[in-house]
Amino acid sequence: MKTRYTVVLSMIAGAALGGAAIQGLHAQAKPKAYIVTEFEAIDAEAAKAFSSLIGASQKAAGGRNLGTAGGKVVAFVGDTPKRVGIVEWDSLEQAVTWRNGQGWKDLSPQRDKALKITQQYAVEAVQ
Repeated sequence: MKTRYTVVLSMIAGAALGGAAIQGLHAQAKPKAYIVTEFEAIDAEAAKAFSSLIGASQKAAGGRNLGTAGGKVVAFVGDTPKRVGIVEWDSLEQAVTWRNGQGWKDLSPQRDKALKITQQYAVEAVQ
């Protein structure tokens, strides 16, 4: 009789442990994503004003600007871009939604006056 209780309790414990493991897998976050923008400043004053506008737009949409736009860039292969901006997002979907959304479109006049974007893309981090 004691053996039956041991087997039943072991089965219940195993089921509970398995359920907890599955719940943990479901709770894992999506991989982060990054929008990388290579650009040149056309008008330094306009670029300075635009940087605060774009930063506010990204932050409102959940993005985190990594502050690379004014940093030094070193190329290992190919031409060195003039400036590089990188923004971190919680998911690729969030990055694409912001980039294709109204916040980006509304800033077109200021962006076109301030910057020349030479390349822009989103990349999803692999976990």
